Amino acid sequence: MSSQPLRLGVLGAANIARSFIAATAASPLLKVTAVASRDAAKGAAFVKETGVAKSFASYEAMLASPEIDAVYNPLPNTLHAEWTIKAAAAGKHILCEKPLATSAAEARAMFAAARKNGVHLAEAYPYMAQAQTLKARELIASDAIGKPRLIRASFGFSLSDPANIRMKPDMAGGALMDAGSYAVSLVRILGGECPARVLALARWASTGVDSTIVATLDFKSGLIAQVSASFSTANHRAAQVIGDAGSLETTYLNHPPAGGPAAVYIRRGVAVTPAPEMIEVAGGNGFLAEAESFARLISDGAAHWTGASEQESIDIALTIDALRASARSGGWVDVAA
Repeated sequence: MSSQPLRLGVLGAANIARSFIAATAASPLLKVTAVASRDAAKGAAFVKETGVAKSFASYEAMLASPEIDAVYNPLPNTLHAEWTIKAAAAGKHILCEKPLATSAAEARAMFAAARKNGVHLAEAYPYMAQAQTLKARELIASDAIGKPRLIRASFGFSLSDPANIRMKPDMAGGALMDAGSYAVSLVRILGGECPARVLALARWASTGVDSTIVATLDFKSGLIAQVSASFSTANHRAAQVIGDAGSLETTYLNHPPAGGPAAVYIRRGVAVTPAPEMIEVAGGNGFLAEAESFARLISDGAAHWTGASEQESIDIALTIDALRASARSGGWVDVAA
């Protein structure tokens, strides 16, 4: 690991950027040294509030700065591809908020730009850096529950304000793109493959985005998954993986614990058991965990990255593309290769 912390610049002054900066402030591996805002007054107020050293009056100015090694891109979904590609062209590594892109075509173009310019691009899912998720992946990889046959993943909460960016179709909003991307990504990393086809049913908000979506994902291996996401429910987040020799459950939270221990619950064997075994793990802030993993990716290589691989991120985007098409058509849609 380099003795100097990774110098990170943040694109935009959104609330999520504020949370990210606060979470990573004490890290010895990275330091947020600048924020870029198209509104100079807003940027100046933001750095004063957060304690960041410098504010740039444009995204371009920050990308041109030799004092920035990498960028965190929490811009609206529709701006992820444009500014990630521009950051790569400027020689900056990029940690881009989920969902990585509005389409698989965009995701591929973003990774192609990163490869062309010799920089790292990573999709930011804080829960993937958590010990809870890493333990679930380890258990499945070690055949602790046998071969996964069924996966269920759900995430929802209440949201009705039409002014919220997640309710705007022209900003790539909707339950699928927001909460649903978490459920889809979990199925991809725990299932180990991209689905072959999907079938989705949605309910639509007055703004035109999906407010609830429920879907079945069919895999060539025989695995079947069910995912759901909603802006019309009580807050919930949970997943279950059922194998041919046991099952496990996880809340796959960004920042566990929340109302209970950070843990994975496992039932071993095929017989009925009275209660699952609780495997308690460390909790903590997911922004910090993923940011430090990203810093290690840059300094020490891909083996130190705990998040989605390039192929996994592309598969997530492909699946979301197919789910969106199925929700509109009402029929099965093949997931493009």
